[in-house]
Amino acid sequence: MQPKKIKDGVFFVGAVDWDRRLFDALIPLPDGTSYNAYLVKGSEKTALLDTVDPSKADVLMSCLDGVKVIDYIVAHHAEQDHSGALPNVMAKYPQAKVITSPKGKPMLVEHVRIPEDRIVTVNDGQTLSLGDKTLEFIHTPWVHWPETMSTYLHEDRVLFTCDLFGSHLAVSGIYEPDKQRVREASKRYYAEVMMPFRAIVKKHIERFEKYPVQIIAPSHGPVLSDPDFIVQCHRDWVSDRLANTVILPYVSMHGSTEAMVERLVEALSERGIQAERHNLAVTDAGRFAMALVDAATMVIGSPTVLGGAHPKVISAAFLANALKPKMKFAAIIGSYGWGGKMPEQITATLANLKLEFLSPVVVKGKPAANDLAALDALAAQIAARHKAEGISP
Repeated sequence: MQPKKIKDGVFFVGAVDWDRRLFDALIPLPDGTSYNAYLVKGSEKTALLDTVDPSKADVLMSCLDGVKVIDYIVAHHAEQDHSGALPNVMAKYPQAKVITSPKGKPMLVEHVRIPEDRIVTVNDGQTLSLGDKTLEFIHTPWVHWPETMSTYLHEDRVLFTCDLFGSHLAVSGIYEPDKQRVREASKRYYAEVMMPFRAIVKKHIERFEKYPVQIIAPSHGPVLSDPDFIVQCHRDWVSDRLANTVILPYVSMHGSTEAMVERLVEALSERGIQAERHNLAVTDAGRFAMALVDAATMVIGSPTVLGGAHPKVISAAFLANALKPKMKFAAIIGSYGWGGKMPEQITATLANLKLEFLSPVVVKGKPAANDLAALDALAAQIAARHKAEGISP
C-alpha cells in the first residue's frame, strides 16, 4: 500500500475495511468502514495522526514502509479502532512520542498498554511546529469519549476531526464519491454514535467556526472536500428542528399489532403526517436510529409476551432511551391475550427521555371497530400536538 496524497506533505495512510458488517458487536455496517490515519510531513518534523484497528495494522505499516522517521504520533481517541495499532508504530519508530489530551493519557495506558514515558499531553489550543506546518490541538470531549480531541493544520487548512463528521463508508478513493451517499452514511453514524451528545456536538461545531477549513479529515469514511456541506448537515441534526414524522417500531406475533400499525399509518397519512414503519423482527438497527434523529413522535407497537412487551420492542426502546433523540411525543399501541403490563414496561424503559405520552391503544385479541376508531383518534391527537408545536408538513 502507498500513501495517498491529500495536499503537499499531507497523506492518507489508513485502511479501508470493505467486509466488516458489525461494529462494537452492535452497529450494522452495510457499507463497510475505514480506519483513517494521516501522515503530515513538515520541513523539520513528521507526525502521524491516529493509527488503525489492530485487524488492519499490516495495511498501515505497509503505507509507512518508506517513511524513515516519525517524530510524533497524535492519538485523538483511545478506542482501539483508532489507537489499536499504536504498539506496532511505536515499535518501528522508537523515538516517536505519543501526543494526546490529559484525559487520553491514562486511557491509552489502560486500553492499549502504552508506556507512560512515551506519552506527552497537550492542552486545548496548544500548537506543535513541524517546521513549515503547524498543528493546533483542539479538545473536543464527549464526541464521543471524554478524552477525544481534534487537530487543525493551519497552513493547509485541514481539520482532523476524529469521529466527528465521520461515516462508516468504504470507498476506493480518499474523497467522498457522492455527497448524498455521504450524507446518508454520516446521518447513520451521527445517529448511532453522536446523538446522545447532541448539545455538546453543537458547541464544538460552533467552536470550529473560527477556523478557515478547506478539508475535513475524519477518522472513518471518506475525506470531505466540501466541509460546508457536511457541517450544515450536522447543524441541522443537532438543531431543535423536528420533522412532521411519526416512527413506528413494532413487532407483531399473530397479526393484531400489525393491523393496528397499518390503520394508524393510514390515519396519519390522511392528516398530512409522514409515517415510517420499522418491523423490529427484520429492521436494520441503524435505519431505526437514523429515523430517531428528526422524528417528532414515536409510536411503539408490541404484543404482550409472558405479561410484558416483546423482547425486541424492549431492545428498541432501550436503544432510543440511550440515544436520547430530540423527539417530543410518544405513544404505545398493541395487543394482549389474557393480561399483563406491556405499556408500563415500555414507558419505564424510556425513562431518560422527556416525552409527552399520548393516549395508548391496547386491545385484547384482534382490533375491533372501536379499537380502530381509537387509533384514528390517536392520529388526530398527534396531528394536534404537531400543529401546536409548529411542526408543519
